[in-house]
This record gives sequence, structure tokens and C-alpha cells, in this order.
Amino acid sequence: MNYSKYYPIDVLNGEGTRCSLFVSGCIHNCKGCYNQSTWSPDAGELFTDQLAEQIIKDLNDTRIKRQGLTLSGGDPLHPANTEQVLKLIKRVKAECAGKNIWIWTGYLLADLNPQQKEIVDLIDVLIDGKFIQELAEPNLQWRGSSNQVVHRFDKNSS
Repeated sequence: MNYSKYYPIDVLNGEGTRCSLFVSGCIHNCKGCYNQSTWSPDAGELFTDQLAEQIIKDLNDTRIKRQGLTLSGGDPLHPANTEQVLKLIKRVKAECAGKNIWIWTGYLLADLNPQQKEIVDLIDVLIDGKFIQELAEPNLQWRGSSNQVVHRFDKNSS
């Protein structure tokens, strides 16, 4: 998996202060996408164990209260990314108590394959759906176009 950017402190991509990783690879090619440089799975730099360690360290740094991890891109649920994304999410869940995980994807929740569903089963918030420029609304919270849906998963209910 490659990534285009990592922000150890981010207040724009999810609730509260977060760590945000923008992965490479997206098949949706949405007209008007602000992150076209991430479409190729080969764009950016290789995601390494060292970066994973840094993300865990940043999430656990008590000097800055971070609410969690944001994964965007590109598309974290792109087939080239799912293995590494799943591995990272499992580490965050195991090593970063109380941190939530948000994912933005162009895929629809109802259309996810088994590996993508395995990832979504572990996260707290999913924003799904392609960005559609004709449905763009700048005042929407956490999404760019009105077709996109914010799914909040209550991990505390049985």
C-alpha cells in the first residue's frame, strides 16, 4: 500500500483532533475530486512498518488529546489497500484504547466485499459514496456531496 500524506495532527477530517492518513489508490475517478493525485495505487510513498509505529505512537501521545485515526485518500477500501488497512486498524484497536476510526470511501456500504466488510466491522464511522460534483454542497458536514452518507456504528450496543 502506498500513501500520499500523513498528518499527525488534523482537525478537519473527523471529530476532534486526529491522526489522518491519506492512502493511494482509487477506482472511482470522481469528477471534481480534490485529491486526484491519490488515484494511482503507485502514487506517493510506500506505507512502512515505521509509519505504522509512528501512527500508534502519535495516537498514544498524551501531550495532545487525539480522538482517533482518519483514513481517506484515495480510497482505503481499494483492493490494493485492504490488507494493510485491516492490519493498521487491528493495531489501533489493540494498542490505542478509546480511539475511534473514521474511513471515507467511494464504495457503498451495501456493495462491500467480505474483506471490505471486515474492515468496516472494526471502525466507528464510515462516509460512503462517490463524490458527485453536481450534488456538491459546501455546507455538508464530513461529506462533499449530498449522496454521500455518514454511517455511525455504535460499538457499545449489543
